Amino acid sequence: MMPEPPDAAGRRGRPPVVVYPVGSLPGADMAMLEAARDALAKVSEVIVPPRDARAFSVPAGCFFRITSIEGAQVGDLNLWNAADLTERFFSGKTRALHATHLGKGDRLWSTLPQLRPMATITWDTLGWYGWDADGAGVHDVIGTRCDPYTHRLLSGGEYHHCCHSNLSRALAAARGMPVREAELLVHDVLNVFMCTGFTRDTHQYFMKASPVRPGDFIEFFAEIDLLGALSACPGGDCGTTHSSDAAACFPLKVEVFQPAAGSLPGWRPAPASGYSRTHGVG
Repeated sequence: MMPEPPDAAGRRGRPPVVVYPVGSLPGADMAMLEAARDALAKVSEVIVPPRDARAFSVPAGCFFRITSIEGAQVGDLNLWNAADLTERFFSGKTRALHATHLGKGDRLWSTLPQLRPMATITWDTLGWYGWDADGAGVHDVIGTRCDPYTHRLLSGGEYHHCCHSNLSRALAAARGMPVREAELLVHDVLNVFMCTGFTRDTHQYFMKASPVRPGDFIEFFAEIDLLGALSACPGGDCGTTHSSDAAACFPLKVEVFQPAAGSLPGWRPAPASGYSRTHGVG
């Protein structure tokens, strides 16, 4: 342990500065989206089996909803531009622009060089949870996804129903590609319904039993044409373990809804970043 310098208290006492002030961040027209929610027509439904994943498509301008239907269950969500899988959800930038845990009005941003909103959260029945006494919240963008590589590193052996593997299989099936090719497109997730935080003493990432109950849902508005994949995590409610067959696991439901004609006046799919991409060269 290094000794503290004489000015240690002064260094620690400097005021925090928010990295990305949100005043200039483009936001969704939430009043318009809330009005559009009043007349939605269901166009498709996918049931995601326990310890597995399924892909689904959402046209730009439609809504999609992830619902707990049988028991407390968390899900790992990936999103891609349906026309270009190299553009995908950027959890790190989303976290930097919004917060460690997302809620109504927050947007899911895509990778560089596009950096645009892919989806906007329009409803969240767990919005009441807030922050608990342990410093935990729901719907985090701090965890990566359970994966067989970390499982092997920490526990040994092979486990094929981690969310990373589930999402890889789902994408491979949806696009008719080899699973090893699909794996390279799987990315860090939105941990839907997952209750997480960092311990105050060791600052380690922790999880606790999700507050989700059957009937709870989180809803999104698709800002571009989306291909999504959702894994019903092998940890169930993640209150005890993950990456195993020990936890009670339940299915999740994904529904896609189309708003009524004329309910999104003036809305257009989100454009890609206008940055020139010259990076100061030429």
